[in-house]
Amino acid sequence: MADARPSRKQARHARQAGKTVAAGLRAPAMAGNEPRRAMPCLRHCGIALVWAHHETKAAGVMNMNGLGLAGLMAAAAALAPGFAFAQPQSAGRVVLVPHRAVYDLVLDNGKAAKNVESARGRIAFDFTGDACEGYALSFRQVTQLQSGESGPRVIDARTTSFEAGDGASYRFRTESSAAGAPTETVDGTASKAGEGYEVKLNAPKAETHSEPVDALFPNAQMKAVIQAAREGRSTLNVRLYDGANGGKDVYETLSVIGKRIEGKPDEAPLLRPEFEKLARWPVKMSYFKVGSGESTPSYTISFELYENGVTGAVRLDYGSFALRGTLTRLDLLPQAACAK
Repeated sequence: MADARPSRKQARHARQAGKTVAAGLRAPAMAGNEPRRAMPCLRHCGIALVWAHHETKAAGVMNMNGLGLAGLMAAAAALAPGFAFAQPQSAGRVVLVPHRAVYDLVLDNGKAAKNVESARGRIAFDFTGDACEGYALSFRQVTQLQSGESGPRVIDARTTSFEAGDGASYRFRTESSAAGAPTETVDGTASKAGEGYEVKLNAPKAETHSEPVDALFPNAQMKAVIQAAREGRSTLNVRLYDGANGGKDVYETLSVIGKRIEGKPDEAPLLRPEFEKLARWPVKMSYFKVGSGESTPSYTISFELYENGVTGAVRLDYGSFALRGTLTRLDLLPQAACAK
């Protein structure tokens, strides 16, 4: 069975990423029931956003395990001296770039919201590592929702994860709280085993279970989407496991991929020379909980995806309301050379 533990170097990267993510969330201040700024901080889901895993409950509590942006999912390729890795990548290889990103969130007024009058928040994450040792993610989302009936409530979700470079193992820890409720913690590992994979949970309680059907972990999912986009495919179906909702849920994901975008991006951090020649596509990922029998997705994440895994123009649709995220900070981080 593959070892899900990160190396000492990757563990150090994850600790540093947590400090950076905390700094990225200190401003702007949030009114109402704001979490204390001194609190320690954290998804990607993976990276792209590393992107993110989000879900609303009937009580208005949101649990999220980060996408990557994606995603977000989904949540990206390395930037070497001289911008070597920022140039177009070879057709047969998807390289995710280590990066630091901050997204400011607001309520999407283009969608009728139920029991949410306004919303604001921030996503911040660090995605570090390489395809040889693996990738570490430190992700945090803080969102304040305003309702006329219940007043303001703050949801704070933090995720740290490590996924092996070959996608064979995945370690995750998510802490989420809402409206002053006790923090919910999910901590565990997942490793490929036979035709499926095995999950070992430490929290919320120690238990082990095996899944007979294989699933991708977040970074592998993002690479698969990028490869599909390069090949000109318009859709991609992938089963995903990222430790969401108590560490037991598995999702069937449907990615709808649009044609390559030729115009300039709207977000200032992406208006830089090293991104001018990178391909990017509009992507919409829908998540369906396995075994639920639902034809409506649990949630949907939309974004513009660069071929190095960086994402912009994020939209998070939770069904009862949606948020739009604007990239306000992007730092490309150094990466060790790796032949994988």
